[in-house]
Amino acid sequence: MAKYLVIVESPAKAKTIKKFLGSSYKVEASNGHVRDLPKSQLGVNIEDDFEPKYITIRGKGELLNKLRKEAKKADKVFLATDPDREGEAISWHLSSALNVDKKNIHRITFNEITKSAVKNSIKEARNIDMDLVDAQQARRILDRIVGYQISPLLWKKVRKGLSAGRVQSVTLRLICDREEEIENFIPEEYWTIEGQFLEEETNVQIEGKFYGTKKEKLKITSKEQADTILKELNQATFSITEIKKGQRIRNTLPPFITSTLQQEASKQLGFSPQKTMRIAQQLYEGIDIKGEGSVGLITYIRTDSIRISEEAEKQVKDYIVKDFGKEYVNTVSIFQKKKGKMQDAHEAIRPTNIEYIPEDIKSSLSKDQYRLYSLVWKRFVASRMSPAKYQTYSVKIDGGQYRFTASGSTLLFDGFLAVIGSAEEKAHDLGKLKQNQKVSSMSIQGDQHFTQPPARYTEAALIKTLEENGVGRPSTYAPTITTILQRGYVVKEERNLYPTELGEIVNEIMTTYFKDIVDVDFTAQLEERLDQVEEGEVLWKTVLRDFYPSFYKTLKIAEEKIGKIEIKDEETDVVCEKCGRNMVIKYGRYGKFLACPGFPECRNAKPLYEDTGVPCPNCGGKVMIKKTKKGRTYYGCEHNPECNFMTWNRPVNKKCPICGEILVEKGRKNKKIICNNKECGYIEESLPES
Repeated sequence: MAKYLVIVESPAKAKTIKKFLGSSYKVEASNGHVRDLPKSQLGVNIEDDFEPKYITIRGKGELLNKLRKEAKKADKVFLATDPDREGEAISWHLSSALNVDKKNIHRITFNEITKSAVKNSIKEARNIDMDLVDAQQARRILDRIVGYQISPLLWKKVRKGLSAGRVQSVTLRLICDREEEIENFIPEEYWTIEGQFLEEETNVQIEGKFYGTKKEKLKITSKEQADTILKELNQATFSITEIKKGQRIRNTLPPFITSTLQQEASKQLGFSPQKTMRIAQQLYEGIDIKGEGSVGLITYIRTDSIRISEEAEKQVKDYIVKDFGKEYVNTVSIFQKKKGKMQDAHEAIRPTNIEYIPEDIKSSLSKDQYRLYSLVWKRFVASRMSPAKYQTYSVKIDGGQYRFTASGSTLLFDGFLAVIGSAEEKAHDLGKLKQNQKVSSMSIQGDQHFTQPPARYTEAALIKTLEENGVGRPSTYAPTITTILQRGYVVKEERNLYPTELGEIVNEIMTTYFKDIVDVDFTAQLEERLDQVEEGEVLWKTVLRDFYPSFYKTLKIAEEKIGKIEIKDEETDVVCEKCGRNMVIKYGRYGKFLACPGFPECRNAKPLYEDTGVPCPNCGGKVMIKKTKKGRTYYGCEHNPECNFMTWNRPVNKKCPICGEILVEKGRKNKKIICNNKECGYIEESLPES
């Protein structure tokens, strides 16, 4: 009979751990949390110093009874939930719910699910770390107070089913602010000049970029200026006035942490953060490897530390020497510790055993598991390899008063690139050139460009911004983005994140009435306070006591103002073809739509297309305000698909005086009228008052 009970979160983790422990151990899974705050009420007694009310999660009663029976039969209970705040809280809830002597309950943690790590953790069993638990409780209750007390206001203002989470509201604001930047952006014209040159003696072709004069760099802002320069260049003779050779070092990158893994998986594999974390969790908990059974392939996946163990360091360096050579091992520590506090008790995300080479175990992995594991494995090996070395060339070509520059590099030593690969530009030919050599111009061409607005956030770029600003922690990035997508506040199109009309309405309410909640710095400071709770420097209820008074005051002001606002359905002249009533405008996940006021007797609904009052420049039909399937606003012809006119900017009933294209509004606060033809560049100084 088993003497010891080990409780983990998931069945997959349980299956892997069973391999390493003898018949004296029984391993069971709690399937995550067993207790939480109730869904139907706030669950926090604010008058009683923020005392939480925890209940058994619905559906977990039978499982919890089973765990209690097993715990009573065991001499010792080992709680082996994940090694972070959430995992510590799950263990604490389990210890409270099992109804056994606390002396028999022991907490164990491991950064990787390997035989040595699991067995060592049992030898080093400890008590539950209440500082970690309290940090989790403080976060949970902060989020509960914000969500459960602001959300009802959104129901009054917009519609039922909305939410305003603490971190998600900041994330939504970042996306909305970026969209406003883009809408207010007015492109500026600029020109570039490129020259193709030939050095006839060596037959080397050189691609030169216009720099300016020999004295200063020039910015070309108009066609007239470009034409003047081109006229002089076409009459000039050219020679190489300077050649510089040098060397450049390209250092490797550190192993992955949670945020960088999500970013690279998005960029290289096209994975969403939630997909990345789901697959990474599978690799961490255990994969059935042919001939070996369930194996945990990577270390714990929620971390912001780049540290690795001495054992792992030795293992990877031995592998590099064996497979690449001694010169490929990096002997210098190049990674700086991240500023501020991080979960340094964890390691970076790395393979548990470097000998599990991706290609060797490919047949045991799904396609996505293999791709993500390869990413982790290669990044870890590369992080302990020598830098890549390049021979660099810099060339100056002068003609008359003007100067062109050319540059390039040649790889001398691949170093870590031997593992991750790189498509580097070759520049062997530039090394053949000599100073004062004459060159002939094969072609010199000017090109018109317009400055581009800042790019919309991708999931990877958003995670990077959240991390840089200290908003959220490794475990929060993926669920936060998932939430704002599910709520319909944001849509994703071709990897870019756009706020919907609904998202902009919610953001406007939050920025108007709850400035602190959506303030990046304020949210980052709260995260630092939670870190202080984890370190035992601040009591968890002190964080709540400091936060709540000003929040409550703001809440009351908002309730007073928002409570007076009643949004009535706007009646239209569109007649419901099913029952004859005049249809009304309703708000849905993707903005406005037409619905019959006779609901639920009559369930007729249809898209709402508002007339812009502008005729279609292609066919003369009405240009209507429309929505994409994901809720993004655009302007298109009523005769679509027969007429394909559409634009993302609102059209005005006026044509461009230069090219004849339709003009559109640009910007929100300081609107301007610009030409819809991106190649034209016509801009009116300001939108006339209506």
